[in-house]
Amino acid sequence: MPDLRFGDAEPTAAEREAVDAVVGDLGPVVVAEGERLVYAGHSRTRERRHLLLPALHAVQRASGWISPGGLDYACRQLEVPPAEAWGVATFYHLFTHEPPEAADTVHVCDDVACRPLGAVGLIDDLRAAGHHAKASPCLGQCERGPAVLVQRTGDADLTVAPGGVDEVAVAISSRDSTPSTPAPQAGSPDLALLARVGVVDPESLDDYRAHGGYTALGAALAMGPDRVIEEVTTAGLSGRGGAAFPTGLKWRGVADQQGRPRHLVCNADESEPGTFKDRVVMESDPFSLVEAMTIAGTAIGAEQGWLYIRGEYPVATARLRNAIDAARAAGLLGDDVAGSGRRFDIDLRSGAGAYICGEETALFNSIEGFRGEPRNKPPFPTTHGLFGEPTAINNVETLVNVLPIVLGGGAAYAATGTERSPGTRLFCLSGRVASPGVYEHEFGITLRGVLEAAGGVVGADEPHAVLLGGAAGFFVRSEQLDLPLTLEDTRAAGVSLGSGVVMVFGEEDDMVDTVRRVAEFFRDESCGQCVPCRVGTIRQEEVLARLRDDASLDDERDLLDDLAAVMRDASICGLGQTAAGAVRSALDLGLLEGSR
Repeated sequence: MPDLRFGDAEPTAAEREAVDAVVGDLGPVVVAEGERLVYAGHSRTRERRHLLLPALHAVQRASGWISPGGLDYACRQLEVPPAEAWGVATFYHLFTHEPPEAADTVHVCDDVACRPLGAVGLIDDLRAAGHHAKASPCLGQCERGPAVLVQRTGDADLTVAPGGVDEVAVAISSRDSTPSTPAPQAGSPDLALLARVGVVDPESLDDYRAHGGYTALGAALAMGPDRVIEEVTTAGLSGRGGAAFPTGLKWRGVADQQGRPRHLVCNADESEPGTFKDRVVMESDPFSLVEAMTIAGTAIGAEQGWLYIRGEYPVATARLRNAIDAARAAGLLGDDVAGSGRRFDIDLRSGAGAYICGEETALFNSIEGFRGEPRNKPPFPTTHGLFGEPTAINNVETLVNVLPIVLGGGAAYAATGTERSPGTRLFCLSGRVASPGVYEHEFGITLRGVLEAAGGVVGADEPHAVLLGGAAGFFVRSEQLDLPLTLEDTRAAGVSLGSGVVMVFGEEDDMVDTVRRVAEFFRDESCGQCVPCRVGTIRQEEVLARLRDDASLDDERDLLDDLAAVMRDASICGLGQTAAGAVRSALDLGLLEGSR
């Protein structure tokens, strides 16, 4: 391997064993006589490099950090230059690059949902008790904060929520994550997407089938691919990740690409602060996602599905892995799906802590073993997606909507909700509400109705402010509580449903601190690829820091408006384009006046 340069460090036995378990025996690179070396290099990159992220996870878990010896060993096996692999490893905040201070690293969420619930004090308490505690961006446990993720050396990670010093110590000693919280509406007959959450055993395929599971796959296979796509199109199903792109149109675009492998990707990297709906579905009803992915994959003609889940979700990851293995063993995945003669399988991949990987093309790069940086578009994923091949990518909520569409028909689905926003929507309620959690409502319910369904605002008749759509969304005041939550109504009001976040703040909450934390989040999570986002997010956070120190809002407003315009118009991806939304809405609504 004369083109690769390695150091002298050797892997530990544990690192070698962990990497081998992930990579397997790939054997030497074979270049046929007369084959162009450039082609051979491209081929081996495709065949091997996509295992880099799993290999880095293996090294991290084995030793608690990405050691030089472990990194070099993984690179030798995968034929990846160590310098490039180092660039990938340093991109993610769940990978450590120095020998760990302790066997367990305790990540405490200090983002906008957990911060008012004592997260900062918890970090100090854990450190005083001898734990290696670090502040973390949102861990997706917003309904039960302050949330904690325990990253363990040589063992599975743990989630602890709500976290405290004693709870963390118990979780570490017992090796158990905090059990999932059932959805507040569990057992309601009016539910579609959450009908089985809190009802079925999430680790039992038999129980899932006893509650109607895999009926939709049978119906979809009988319909045939074209009919399934037609029903999804008729239903008017749109993406539930924030962009609201028509799902049927996306699937048709991929299905029409002939002569090349096609892929289905599930984007389960929900890292938007305040968002946890997909986590609840994956933890409590994992087989529904596996079934929905199988329907989608066979409909678009893909033989391979990829489920990219955020690395902070150990419980969901374990249950999905169990569901995939059980479905494969039962003949519901693999070379002959349910006896249909069609091939479809799912590969589960874990992220490593990077909000930007929720952007679809950054996610593709992450799977392929590169830094999770967005690509320029066009070309679009329907023609040039994962590995440069036609790809349909949907998030968890979008995919599980396919099950009721197949069973009830597209027309029946379109008759629910509103004409331009059909179906139901999952809302993530957190903050100052009586019963936080994931709620399912038909499109068209008002914001007031959503809050009332969650028991209302704690200690007040109305909220001081509501963050709608997450950190990339907008603040609204109590005057907008009667806003219908549809795609068209929120767009007309100049706000967004985004990922379904409804985070409630009371008069007691420090809004300057909250808004600054939003700006700090975007500053930290920018991949740095494009100047407008890389520089704009830093400057935006600096302005809010000055406001914290009693600078004049009037003196800073023009600068914030200029930064917002440049980021919105010139950033490569949605991170930079939406980074100023919550900040500007807070200014427009006067939320930062008198809060210091």
